[in-house]
Amino acid sequence: MSLGKSRLEDDTQIDLTPMLDVVFILLIFFVVTAAFVDETAIDLQHTPPSTNAAVEKSDDITFQVGANNDITLDGRRVDIRSVRANVERLRASNRDAKVLISTDSRARTDTYIRIADQARAAGVEDIVLTTR
Repeated sequence: MSLGKSRLEDDTQIDLTPMLDVVFILLIFFVVTAAFVDETAIDLQHTPPSTNAAVEKSDDITFQVGANNDITLDGRRVDIRSVRANVERLRASNRDAKVLISTDSRARTDTYIRIADQARAAGVEDIVLTTR
């Protein structure tokens, strides 16, 4: 009887080598097929403040964004949906005008992005972000 017990104990061991091979093959598969996402960011170019008083050109289109994300153009409140129409109207008189977006430091970033997208849709590529 003792011979039978030792024989059963020897036969019941599980060989882990094939399982480790499968795990390493799966690991290699997932590493090779993983799609690495390139994070995009807004490219900001910081210019040092000049000693001269900054004078805005009258031909530039300047949007002001307040702390509560309200948008104004030439002293009047503008809805985000009418930004493109306003930019197209003002660019009709001056094709070299660039869009300046002056934002409060407490304004949300998506407001700037939505204004910039509307300006790009109107054909403006030169968009400047300034903060107050």
